[in-house]
Amino acid sequence: MTDFSNLESSNIWDYKPKWCQPWSILLTGLILSFSSWFMVHMIWITAIVSLLIIIWWVYFLILYPRMFKKYVESQK
Repeated sequence: MTDFSNLESSNIWDYKPKWCQPWSILLTGLILSFSSWFMVHMIWITAIVSLLIIIWWVYFLILYPRMFKKYVESQK
């Protein structure tokens, strides 16, 4: 496991590349949701795709940063 005890910031986004920032995660999710509608024009498929994207957002934009911050602060 990586040693995070010497990190200066407990903000996970400070350590992620530009393509893995909150704006890119949101933009990718929106593009995928709209693309599913434009490709198949079926609301139930778009709803399933959108639900999966919302779950992905909650994990990567809310839960994961909280867990990382809590972990880093506990290692100091």
